[in-house]
Amino acid sequence: MQEFISKASTLLEALPYIQRFSGQTFVVKYGGSFMDSTDPAVRNGVARDIVFLEAVEINPVVVHGGGKAITRAMASAGISAKFIQGQRVTDEATVEVVERVLSREINPEIVETINSLGGCARGFAGSNIFKCRQLYLDGADGEKIDIGYVGEVTQVNVEPLLACLKAGATPVISPTARGETDGKIYNCNADIAAAQTAIALHAARLVFMSDVPGLMRDPKDASTIIPNLRVSEVPALKAGGIVDHGMIPKIDSAVAAIESGIHKVSLVDGRVPHAVLLEIFTDAGLGTEVVP
Repeated sequence: MQEFISKASTLLEALPYIQRFSGQTFVVKYGGSFMDSTDPAVRNGVARDIVFLEAVEINPVVVHGGGKAITRAMASAGISAKFIQGQRVTDEATVEVVERVLSREINPEIVETINSLGGCARGFAGSNIFKCRQLYLDGADGEKIDIGYVGEVTQVNVEPLLACLKAGATPVISPTARGETDGKIYNCNADIAAAQTAIALHAARLVFMSDVPGLMRDPKDASTIIPNLRVSEVPALKAGGIVDHGMIPKIDSAVAAIESGIHKVSLVDGRVPHAVLLEIFTDAGLGTEVVP
């Protein structure tokens, strides 16, 4: 009997959040090594959360990554992966692999999984949704480093996404984009693409899913996680080296989203079962919450 009472209590805890967020748009960035898991429970966990959001009349929008799958596909094609400052150097051969893996392999697989679990999803190649400018890195001497077809999202075509949501379906978008000036396909950072999507859609929440618990003062010690992060605290954390490497685009994107009116940005561990639901529908939440 106690087990059933506990289940009822959990539902009641979720009720005010369901009522508050009904009809609102949530953008979920789906990335991390857990995407490559061979365990169906892990691979289907995020999709089940998306289906749940649909069922309670929240409008989810998914932007996914796929860096490890790209590296594997490049190796199979005899192309060596090269990174500078954490960014993949992307020549013409590489960007062809990127577009194929992200938009024609991973994207349909995520859509199929959501649909197989009773949801309704539609896939979009990011090159049909995002416009970008070429991203240049800053060298040690102040020079600009050209890393090829790597772009920074500058514009989001919201019309097909809004039409998709109006039809009751979840848009699932790959992180590629068309160049503003040359019309060519570029590889983009999925965190930045997700944040720009949330901003363009005036989303209520943005959730970054990865394979770390959140922002930690010591990346090797999960007990040092920072549960609440105010935008004003970010410069000091950057200066102290706490926000570095792969966290930089996440935190910068979170700050941009908050400053554009997103109420809250969450960094959660996708390896935790139902991390999205725990973050949204429980009092405690988990991971790191970025707030104004």
